[in-house]
Amino acid sequence: MATAFSVVTGNRDFRRLFAAELVVFGADWFVMIPLLVLLPELTGSGVWGGLVLAADTGINALLLPYTGTVADRFDRRKILIIANIAAFAAVLLLFTVRSAATAPLALVAIGAMAVAKAFYSPAASAALPNVVDPPDLAAANTVSGSAWGTMTIVGASLGGVVGAVFGPYVCFGVTATLLLLGAGLTTTIRRPLQAGREAGTPAPRTWHALRESFGYLRANPRIRALVTVKMAAGLGNGVLTVFPLIAGLHGAGVLGAGLLFAVRGAGALAGPFVLGPVIRRRSWLFPGLALSMALYGLGYLGVAVASWFPLVLVLVFVAHLAGGANWVLSNYALQGEVPDRLRGRVFSTDLMLATLAIAISQLGATAVVDIVDEWIILAGCGAVTLTYAVVWRIATRRLAPGEPSAVGAE
Repeated sequence: MATAFSVVTGNRDFRRLFAAELVVFGADWFVMIPLLVLLPELTGSGVWGGLVLAADTGINALLLPYTGTVADRFDRRKILIIANIAAFAAVLLLFTVRSAATAPLALVAIGAMAVAKAFYSPAASAALPNVVDPPDLAAANTVSGSAWGTMTIVGASLGGVVGAVFGPYVCFGVTATLLLLGAGLTTTIRRPLQAGREAGTPAPRTWHALRESFGYLRANPRIRALVTVKMAAGLGNGVLTVFPLIAGLHGAGVLGAGLLFAVRGAGALAGPFVLGPVIRRRSWLFPGLALSMALYGLGYLGVAVASWFPLVLVLVFVAHLAGGANWVLSNYALQGEVPDRLRGRVFSTDLMLATLAIAISQLGATAVVDIVDEWIILAGCGAVTLTYAVVWRIATRRLAPGEPSAVGAE
């Protein structure tokens, strides 16, 4: 089986797809960190930060059922490029956010970026198995899964530092440049990003494509279980709403907020490598997924009672180490078992459920952020995730992971 190092060094097209994802994820966080600090300063309320996070995830969730069909019907390379260019245009709107009166424009800009991401994410996930050979898929997933965590570290850390030193608008300018760079990298990928369709076979229409994918999910309980895994961490994601507030309580300010998000990313980066053996032993997959969900919940229950900021950072790292492993393990299983012609739609359902759970959690946290103490939100989110993990494991205890299908098969 290929190693993470060999798949990066030996496969030019995977390397460029991975680099493009690094750029896109880094740009996302380079915007979000300074914006989450800027909005409370302009408005005097933590509500706007919560609304921005909820708009980012909620709009994404609503669009994913449709964008998944687009990823299976049209050229995925073009989808990725157009999505980056659209996000670039949306970032430019953030330069107009200068006062409480213009704060709503941040929602418009982040909402437009969410639309672009809704098209980008399922297309990128569905494309990955087509740029690597089947024996390399596990290693490629480990590397690709690290993209989000890596750039959360880099984007959140640099976003906090650059935002504190130069202000948020410099961050927005850097983000716009990165998005154009991501589009350029995607254009250089040579391998096709989806399996070829038989000559004369038309692309499925949207509603037919949706019915086909839902029928596939109904007939495959193991796939249904896998597409509901990410909801656990999603339902606990309301904790992000209070990250800037936690940093403020500990006297860490914008740098502390950036550090919390960076540690979150570090955990997500380490998770796939620490729990990588689960990928290689399919019999461990479902117990490993349940364990990762439970560990995420326990981590934030610990954060709720921790009074020492370094300990808070350690617990956030542990929680997202588990969350990162959860994400990569479920992605790998889905990519190995779902045929290419359905992969975009199944991944869009997977992402839709995860982002919908995130949006619900963040809206719930936003609704009470100015009313209750931060530790109550942290404990509530941790308890919800832990409970979900227990219920999911009971419901799936009789399921066993199947053998992967031929990658790219019709």
